[in-house]
Amino acid sequence: METRAIAKTLRVSPIKARLVIDLIRGKSVNEALVILNNTNKKSSLLIKKVLNSAIANAVNNNGADANTLFVKEARVDAGPVMKRHMFDSRSHIGHKDKRTSHIVVVVATR
Repeated sequence: METRAIAKTLRVSPIKARLVIDLIRGKSVNEALVILNNTNKKSSLLIKKVLNSAIANAVNNNGADANTLFVKEARVDAGPVMKRHMFDSRSHIGHKDKRTSHIVVVVATR
């Protein structure tokens, strides 16, 4: 049985979040939580929240055992980009793009 959790429009760059999400793909949920607790990145906290939500969805909605779950799918998609402008040298306008992410975590039983 598969269960998913999605967090949309999180203020972290997708490239930076993919570095962390690659660490937990295919692991058991207990091992993935240990990895996320010991990773010193902003995105690890956000991914941990989504993973805990997916585990809670599997346990409460589908009656799954939390010890038999593993991370079947974990991906980070690009969200909308907030485009900000600032003054640059020689009267030019510089761009400062604030990127956002959609984080999807799917857990399943073994």
